Amino acid sequence: MASIKGYRGRGIALHAVLVAGLLLSAFPFYWAVVMSTHTSTEIFSYPPKLLPGSHFPENVRNLFDTVDFFGSMVNSLLVAVSVTALVLFFDSLAAFVFAKFAFPGKRVLFALLMLIFMVPMQLQAIPQFVIMAKLGWIGSMTSLIVPAAANAFGIFWMRQYMRSAVHDELIDASRLDGAGFLRQYWHVALPVVRPGLAFLGIFTFMGQWNDYAWPLIALTDPDNVTLQVALSQLNGTHGTTDYGMVMTGALLALVPLLIVFAIGARQIIGDLAKGAVRG
Repeated sequence: MASIKGYRGRGIALHAVLVAGLLLSAFPFYWAVVMSTHTSTEIFSYPPKLLPGSHFPENVRNLFDTVDFFGSMVNSLLVAVSVTALVLFFDSLAAFVFAKFAFPGKRVLFALLMLIFMVPMQLQAIPQFVIMAKLGWIGSMTSLIVPAAANAFGIFWMRQYMRSAVHDELIDASRLDGAGFLRQYWHVALPVVRPGLAFLGIFTFMGQWNDYAWPLIALTDPDNVTLQVALSQLNGTHGTTDYGMVMTGALLALVPLLIVFAIGARQIIGDLAKGAVRG
């Protein structure tokens, strides 16, 4: 009986720690909601206001009057969705080859891929800009989508995932049934690695959605920018910074990320649960 009580006590303590961690993690988001409902004067007042105010509609109107919020959000959605779709296809296809096929120079190519993975993005900006300029893509969304259509991290991640998740017996059985390379990739490999694809999709979408440096360089037209660049224009507007309006823009910019994360996390959990039931 004492052991049961001790087990329950440890369970309650563990749940209390988890709840405390959840509250600490959620507090920054709650604080952003609170600040988006106040004016700058109220935000810097002392003691700080911990409850939502009544200025959210006013901050939203000021935001829409200052920047083209919906236009820049459409641009960000176009870039993020296009890049995510291309990365999921090209990276998983390359990873399938690296994970399950032998070909001359395989180790050398993978080593080069890892070297590219370790090169900081800042070092790629100048040569990438020169290439985009020679192609005449500077100022268009193409300059954001095409260079990001595949990346070393995605190939590495999916290659590691496929090595353990896609069994060689499945590939051999499909080959005996007459399936070619693309059918093996589409009908054998992809259904098994959907949790890995879901994570890569979330990671890629968030990275593209939050990207600021390269869109600032490549999109030379100030009226044709992504959301992060547009929100940066709110700092110092009219000589002062309206922090209530800034936090409102940041809060609204989080909505697509929350939707994508909810969809992707549900896919990951659902597929892992199916695998556990089958196991």
